[in-house]
Amino acid sequence: MTAIVLNHPDASQVRDDVVRALAEDIGTGDVSAQLLPDRPAQAIVLAREPGLLAGSAWFTACFAALDAQALVRWSRDEGQWFAATDTVCTVQANLRALLSAERSALNFLQTLSATATATAAYVAALQGTCTRVLDTRKTLPGLRYAQKYAVRAGAGCNHRLGLYDAAMIKENHILAAGSIANAVRAARQGGHSLPIIVEVESLDQLAQALACAPARIVLDNFTLADMRRAVVQVAGRVAIEVSGGIDLGNARAIADTGVDFISVGAITKHVRAIDFSLRLRAADAPS
Repeated sequence: MTAIVLNHPDASQVRDDVVRALAEDIGTGDVSAQLLPDRPAQAIVLAREPGLLAGSAWFTACFAALDAQALVRWSRDEGQWFAATDTVCTVQANLRALLSAERSALNFLQTLSATATATAAYVAALQGTCTRVLDTRKTLPGLRYAQKYAVRAGAGCNHRLGLYDAAMIKENHILAAGSIANAVRAARQGGHSLPIIVEVESLDQLAQALACAPARIVLDNFTLADMRRAVVQVAGRVAIEVSGGIDLGNARAIADTGVDFISVGAITKHVRAIDFSLRLRAADAPS
């Protein structure tokens, strides 16, 4: 079970993200761009390091928001690898719009490409196993939808989008309810048909969760030995997810225990932006 599928970005969500980003950057007006003639211009976007492309819809929308006739031609597709020094696209727009949208457009491209690239590294590490990579809610503020889309571009899978599309019972919910059984019972009496996910911290809690038959059980900070015991104990009755302390150094060993999913907060919260540079073509540069 995954809560959402974001194979294609929603146009209204992209527009909302872009409006917010441009308002933050431009405010009452780009005083530097206003010094220049508003004439047609062209620029290229160069990759300064290798990566996996994601975020082209957000990038393009930044220029279209300021120049309805702006045109972006991509030489790389979403989810495609690029090398350092590759030209990933060209942009044609009025000069002022091109320069005013530049930073916001690159911010989306560098962040979402970084998320996709990080996700792809985990997917590659798990190749040959049945374990899939999940994202988490540990995303950059305001970029939840965009980053989860980028995870899909990197061939990862989406967990719940927010607190509203799955009932996930964690440590504090269990403490507040008094037991796993009480928490699951309350979730089932909530008047919805959302999937129920239970996070457990021990093999004893795993047995309690199994008795409640949730859609998925999350093993939080289990040792590899206990993961293997959990897989035997569950015996395929529910999906098993592992979370906590996962990195590229141990992801394969975790997958080899036979679990169904690993959830990795690092692919969205620890990303290092991919370095891109936008350069006006020489003939279009202001003199």
